[in-house]
Amino acid sequence: MANLIVYFSHAGQNWVNGQVVTLEKGNTLRAAEIIRDTVGGELFEVRAKEPYPADYQALVARTKEEFEKGLRPELAAWPDGLEKYDLLFIGYPNWWNTMPGPMFTFLNRYDLAGKKLAPFCTNEGGSMGMGEREMSRLCRGAEVLPGIAVHGADIGTEKEQSRIAAWARSIAEGAPTGK
Repeated sequence: MANLIVYFSHAGQNWVNGQVVTLEKGNTLRAAEIIRDTVGGELFEVRAKEPYPADYQALVARTKEEFEKGLRPELAAWPDGLEKYDLLFIGYPNWWNTMPGPMFTFLNRYDLAGKKLAPFCTNEGGSMGMGEREMSRLCRGAEVLPGIAVHGADIGTEKEQSRIAAWARSIAEGAPTGK
């Protein structure tokens, strides 16, 4: 079974434990790398054609407008195809209680019927939000497996890394453990 780890991540200023901090690498990318290192697979970064600002306040303003208007940003690149993948790990930060706009753009492009989708979401207290529900709605015919919510501030801890790895193994082995 071939795995693809599709993720959207934001480096730069982020909200972490109640304050704005600058991250050299986004938390969702860090989770995606743990999944890849645990079960193998290719990484594909979903990026908006117009990059998101590193400044937190500018980021919030842009994402709020996209959320409120239902905007779906154009992407900078697309994978060559998804035919060779049976399992897609789909990662995103919880923005406005759901997936960021670029993830909707990505998921709207493909017919994922027959694929297994394993959502993972980084957050600072919003858990999975409505991302799993939205993914199920958008990806008719796909099997959306139990996802994992990752507290971004904890991604650097051995405990959280082990939890992500255990979840990824359970998904790849076909026996998801759930949240």
